[in-house]
Amino acid sequence: MNLSPIIENTPKLPYLLSIPLKLVPSSIHSRLLVSFLNLLLNEQIEDGELDFLESKHLCIKVSDINIMYFISLKNRKLIANNTNSNIDIELRASVYDYLQLAARKQDPDTLVFQRKLVMQGNTELGLELKNFLDSLDFESNKDFVKFERLLINSLPIYKRLFS
Repeated sequence: MNLSPIIENTPKLPYLLSIPLKLVPSSIHSRLLVSFLNLLLNEQIEDGELDFLESKHLCIKVSDINIMYFISLKNRKLIANNTNSNIDIELRASVYDYLQLAARKQDPDTLVFQRKLVMQGNTELGLELKNFLDSLDFESNKDFVKFERLLINSLPIYKRLFS
């Protein structure tokens, strides 16, 4: 009997479709993501739930399109870092795996064990970040619910187009 989990191939965004994204500087990518996250996580930021990121440098790398986002927290506001900052933790995964994570179709532990999500750097910070994501109450926030529904509906389309 084979007890090993079935690991699907991750759909990858084709190189040609990633070119326009790569033409945009990393700093702009980071600022856009930070603006979105500040809106989406406003309540959690105000309540101090992200204080563990204060003055820490987080790098989110999207491996299949080779784009990096540099984020920090300063005075209870997420900010875009410059690329020269010392990175405390780097998260690396494909577009599809990040979408699955955000849609709560996969949990971080599963993606880590399947080596689809790689965390490097400060392990304690990575654990705090994972625990924060696990503790988010999506059902109580209408913006979370809308965003999650959009992601859930987009996953099969993404998979069909890019598998």
